Amino acid sequence: MLINEMSEKECHAALARNAMGRLGCSLESQPYVVPIYFAYDSNYIYSFSTLGKKIEWMRANPKVCVQVDEIESQNRWLSVIANGRYEELPEPLYEAERAHARSLLAKQHHWWLNALAERRITMSDELIAPLFFRIFIHSVSGLSAVSEKVDSAG
Repeated sequence: MLINEMSEKECHAALARNAMGRLGCSLESQPYVVPIYFAYDSNYIYSFSTLGKKIEWMRANPKVCVQVDEIESQNRWLSVIANGRYEELPEPLYEAERAHARSLLAKQHHWWLNALAERRITMSDELIAPLFFRIFIHSVSGLSAVSEKVDSAG
């Protein structure tokens, strides 16, 4: 297996192809990683949530990362990490950005389901406030693996 560094262009292309990844944040030297649905556009990753641990932690420390994988087999995969800054999109100040995030996320099936379903177990609908956010990407890095070619001539 050959493992290669991905170019910045290849990393951004992988982010654009994927709709699910893992969000990493930290507070007081404690890391926290959770799966998220997202939409990528230019240098931003857009997502949706409700108030909870990850939002509280990102408000306190906006340095975050998002990691995506594409795994075909043990010998053929790629992994990309986007490092960036959490930016909340509250109403009415970010109305245009929220509409943009909603339009991007609406292209994905049930992008809102996890955040709302989790809260509906313990709260009524009127207590659930939708929260849109984006991550401004500062840097990306990635690795890809491909199988080594086997010489069939022996």
